[in-house]
Amino acid sequence: MSISTMKLTVAAAGLMLAASAGGANASYCGDGKTVTFAGIDWESGAFITEVMKTILSKGYDCQVDSIPGNSVTLEQATANNDVQIFAEEWLGRSDIWNKAVEEKKVVAVGKTFVGASEGWFVPDYVVKGDPARNIEPKAPDLKSVSQLADPKIAEIFADPEEPSKGRFLNCPSGWTCEGVSTAKLEAYKLGESYVNFRPGTGTALDAAITSAYLQGEPILFYYWSPTAIMGKYKLIQLEEPPYNEACWKELSSANGKRDEGCAFPSVDVSYGVNSTFASEAPEIIEILEKATFPLEEVNASLAYMTDNKVDATAAAAQFLKAKGDIWGKWVSDEARGKIEAGLE
Repeated sequence: MSISTMKLTVAAAGLMLAASAGGANASYCGDGKTVTFAGIDWESGAFITEVMKTILSKGYDCQVDSIPGNSVTLEQATANNDVQIFAEEWLGRSDIWNKAVEEKKVVAVGKTFVGASEGWFVPDYVVKGDPARNIEPKAPDLKSVSQLADPKIAEIFADPEEPSKGRFLNCPSGWTCEGVSTAKLEAYKLGESYVNFRPGTGTALDAAITSAYLQGEPILFYYWSPTAIMGKYKLIQLEEPPYNEACWKELSSANGKRDEGCAFPSVDVSYGVNSTFASEAPEIIEILEKATFPLEEVNASLAYMTDNKVDATAAAAQFLKAKGDIWGKWVSDEARGKIEAGLE
């Protein structure tokens, strides 16, 4: 090899190394791109979204945004890459999400939290009474959804506008849980004896439960954890037939059969992420893979929101100020310092 050829080879190698280094130092946020989150409107989703937005914006100089919508439209937006991160995706619950997974348009990253549950609930005083509030038990034998068909039980939960029927308080329209609970009402043959009442928003759902609980009134409703409601009040979950995959497949499909009902499956909650974004932003994916919120801390933050009448942004700031021992493990030391400085 001639000296001139060697010089050209070394120069080319140097250019390749420089390009490689430049690629390694490049980042999604460094390129000026915006990370758009799903503007989830339920409490835990809104809180977690605000925490992660703050971490990315203050710690990694990301441009962040969120767009509002119901879970179905936001899942579709994530598949289309109009949204990059859906911070609280309950896996396997949505036809839209399942289809996007099959088409490799979205991926589940990490575990947003672990140990959540969902089902149909009544206040414990409906079954046990509450001597401190002079409340007698109205349904001392109530344990399962199968008993809800009893006219005497339906009468306890009488609908204010149609008192000949009971009222089942469902999720707001557009939420995945609304469709599943509607399917269950049909599967359990309760459609004729209960009004399927859908509040307009998650806030309205919480307000209805809180109002009934504080007044000691019977109420039958769908709910889940983590939530402030689950942390603040004593509730009893009604038993359902055991979960089985075939039953759940029908219940969770918009066009599925309603021949039988069963319990909700165990909960897996992850960050739902657009696949293209995941490949373009490995440094953000690395953060999401570590960012598991302890369930009790989520409940505590949601109770903080309720008790202090503050929004998710304020609760996120409080969490970040008080719980650096938790979220500090998700980020680099440099990012933690920038986040803490930005909160002062």
